[in-house]
Parts: sequence; structure tokens; C-alpha cells
Amino acid sequence: MKSKDTKKIDLSQKVSDLEVADKIKDIQQSFESGKLSRRSFIAGALAMGVSLTAASAILNKVEAATPKKGGRLRVGLTGGATTDTLDPGQILDLYMIHLQFGQLRNGLTEVAANGKLTPELAESWEASPDAKTWHFNLRKGIEFHNGRSLTSEDVVASINHHLGENTKSAAKGIMSGVVSVKADGKHAVTIALSGGNADFPFLLTDYHMNICPANSDGSIDWQSGIGTGGYILKDHDAGVRSFTTRNPNYWKSGFAHFDEIEINQIGDPTARSQALQTGALDCMNNVPTATAHLMKRIPGIKIEATTGNKQITLPMRTDMAPFDNKDVRNAVKHIVDREQWLKKIVHGYGQLGNDNPIGPANIYRATTKELPQRGYDPDKARFLLKRAGLSKLDISFHAADTGFGGAVDAGQLMSDTARAAGININVVREPNDGYWSNVWMKKAFSACYWSGRATEDWIFSQIYAADASWNDTFWKNDKFNRLLVLARAELDPAKRRILYVEMQQIVHDDGGLCLPLFTSDVMAYHERLHVPAVIGANWELDGAKNAERWWFA
Repeated sequence: MKSKDTKKIDLSQKVSDLEVADKIKDIQQSFESGKLSRRSFIAGALAMGVSLTAASAILNKVEAATPKKGGRLRVGLTGGATTDTLDPGQILDLYMIHLQFGQLRNGLTEVAANGKLTPELAESWEASPDAKTWHFNLRKGIEFHNGRSLTSEDVVASINHHLGENTKSAAKGIMSGVVSVKADGKHAVTIALSGGNADFPFLLTDYHMNICPANSDGSIDWQSGIGTGGYILKDHDAGVRSFTTRNPNYWKSGFAHFDEIEINQIGDPTARSQALQTGALDCMNNVPTATAHLMKRIPGIKIEATTGNKQITLPMRTDMAPFDNKDVRNAVKHIVDREQWLKKIVHGYGQLGNDNPIGPANIYRATTKELPQRGYDPDKARFLLKRAGLSKLDISFHAADTGFGGAVDAGQLMSDTARAAGININVVREPNDGYWSNVWMKKAFSACYWSGRATEDWIFSQIYAADASWNDTFWKNDKFNRLLVLARAELDPAKRRILYVEMQQIVHDDGGLCLPLFTSDVMAYHERLHVPAVIGANWELDGAKNAERWWFA
């Protein structure tokens, strides 16, 4: 009897606690919406039997998590260049991703902080049974920064900007399957594809696919920087500094809290770190992993690392000697000591790569049984060189810190470990400014990084397809390209996996890709910023959306 009575009392207490918790949530929501003052919140909590100490603690937590408007966010970034333009198709690195994709403009769809596909300018979509025709319904009442309403004509022009033989857009590869884009009334668009693509709404989250105002001739106005985003461009010095102010008519409720955003290109990691420590910046990307543990000890500074599909790559141009020889390419892949790179270059912030761009967050990634891990093997490298008719090899590796953090040091490590195979590597330090325009895709062997992509088709289509705009290895493999089309249209997950695994094997064995590591994005910020518990890992700085998602606490 005694135990039964105790259970009844405990159950009653639990019910009472739940009722109080529900009521606390009610007054919490009222406080967050501005219907209750701080004093009324405390009074309401006390009336429910909550102690003053507990009520104050709850209020402090609520206030910390409640978005606040105001302030200037000062961001220190890598990846800007004086050759940057406001053309969304020409976005090359984080600086312009952050400015255009993260502040000025929106896309039809978006990857949320939790990694899920969500609507943005499109409120809904549906596909034909064969996934060849997609119909997107647009939100109504959305305005561009100049006050003009968004219509289907703007969407049609913005997508067409990336299509056709003459487009200079880097999104040409992922949009290559688009046959037509047509307005269906004022607030709907129908897109026809040459073949089925179950991933198509994901592709529209690409940072190049920003919606811009249409011109009367069907082109887009990208030069003005006008978009539908949370911030309006006020000043832009390419590759140096950009300044925006909050869009007072932003259509997204509960986003874009800062009054102003100032982003600064600071390529030097020491200068970037010092600016944060002295209070000249509020946040920065690309924290050097060698000093991340030291920055953690600095009062007021917080470090955050996110791990997705970000990858370090060493592209070899397969259309240039000596990398036009498959055996030479594979010899180079065997002289990189990946374990050493993981320890010394990224200081444990990552995992081993296997010359395969499909990362740990992709669902069709090949297992180590399907694709055994390639390791440091100078004897195998020497054997491959001999098979290529060479007794030794002299090559240059071009690198800069904007290529990836520690790229020059990584080149020196590679040079050291390559000697045992008879490969002499001359490491050429290149300037950060203009690296993506003057070095990457120009030199035969260079440093690069990719943020990874949400789907297998996306990364394969944008970088490894024969006609991809960013095919930085200039690699063309007929079988790979046939499988790419088949996999894109295959709706059966099991069959699709078989195709993607085979494609990964082909890239690994034949491609010009040397991928030593998958790395974490490491950022730092001042504690005065409120950073949500869940942050996006698809791009740096909360999916490049920290200007929209964060606020000053």
C-alpha cells in the first residue's frame, strides 16, 4: 500500500510540474512577442510558485535566446579578390558567397541549419512522376530592394542566366539538364529537364542560383546588387570591404537582426585573429587549426568547428603534361602522407580523404570495402612512374593560404615525402589576391578546397563532368559521364547507389583529383554574439547565413 501511495503522489507532482512548465512557456511566448514586460514575466512566474531565483534564471535564458535588433556585425573573411563581381554566376569563394548569397539575395530553395531542404522564395513545388518536369509556386508579396515585386519573370531570367553555350556561370554544370524555364502566370514557374533528376530542388540551393531582378530583354540586373535579401548594398570595394544595411521590408520574419554588416577581406590569418582579439571584428572564418587551442583560452572569444563535406584537394590538370598520364597522376596520389597531413596541417580537425569527392555527409558514399583507403606508398609511386617511362619526376606545386589554410606548409610536407619516390616538388608560394583567377585552373598542379555539396550529382556535375564550368582537373571520362546521366535519372535508391559507387571508383582510379583530407570549418566569434545551438555545416559561418541568423546578445 505504501509504495502505491508514493507512486500516486509522484505522478501528481509530475502532472503539476508539467502544468507549471506549460504555463511558463505561455508567458515566455508572451514575453518574446512583446506582450509582457520583464516585471510582468517575473510576477507571473512567482504566482505559479516559481522562486525569484529560478524565475530570474528563466528570464535571463529567454532574453539570451530572443533575437534583438541592432548593431553592426563586423566580419573578417578569406576568399575575396579585386577581380570579384556581383554576378551570381561568377561567385568563387566565401567573401562573395557571404555578401550575395548570405545578405543580398535569396534562392528558390534553401538548406536550413539542420541540413534539411526548405522553401525560400518558392513556397512549394511538385514534380512529374519521372522527375523531368518541376513546378514551383512562388511566394506572393515579396519585394526587391528597389520596391519592385518579385514575379515569375525574375525567376525565369535568373535561371536562364546560367544556361546556354555562351553562359560564363560556374553553375552551368549543375544546370546543364535544364531544357526550358517558363513562367506559369505571375507566381509560378515550370522547369523542364532533359532527364529525370530527383535532386533538382537541392541544386537550386547552390549559392550561384540567386534570384535577381529581370531586365526587359530577359537578362538580369546583377550589377546593382539588388535582391530580395535581408540586407541592402551600400558600398562595395571588390576584394577589400563591403557594407550593407538591414532591409526594413525583409519578407522573412525573425531573421536579419543587425542594423549593418561590414565584411572585410583579411587574407593573413594572424591579422584576422588579432583583429578579433582586439575587438575590431566580431567574427571570423578560417581559424588556423594550429592556433585554435590557443584562441579558446582568450577571454570573450569562442571557437566553433563544424564538419560536413569540406575537402582539401590538389587538382592535377589532365590536359597538361605530365598529368595527362594516368600513372603519373596515381603516383602523385601515393606520395602524400595523409596521416601526417591530418596531424600537422589541420591538427586533427578532419578525417582522411581517399581521392574521392563524395564526403561523410553524402548518403551514397563508397565504403572502405568498396573503395579501400589509399595510403602513403613511395614504392608504389616509383613503380607507377617506371610504368609511365620515367625514372624521376620534377613538378611545381602552386599554393596560397586562400587555397586552403596551411597550403604552403602542406606543399613542403608533400615535397619531403615525395623524394623517396624520386619525385621532386618545387613549392611555389602564390599571392592570396587573385589566386582563384590567376592560379587555380591555370597552373598544372595547385592547392584548392571545396565546401562539398549536398548531393552526389551536384558535386559530380559541377566539378567532374566533362563540360563542367569548374572541372579544375580538365578530366574527361566517357564512362563516368554516361553513368552521371543514368544515376541522375534513377529513382530507385539501391540502383542509384550502385551507379554512384562505380563513379567514385572511376574518379579514384583515373581522375586528376588528389584529395588528402576532409576538414572541419573552424570559426571564431566574440561572446557578445548570440550563435544558435544548431548551425549550418554546408558552408562556412552557419551556411554563410550568419548575417541573417545571428544577433548581438
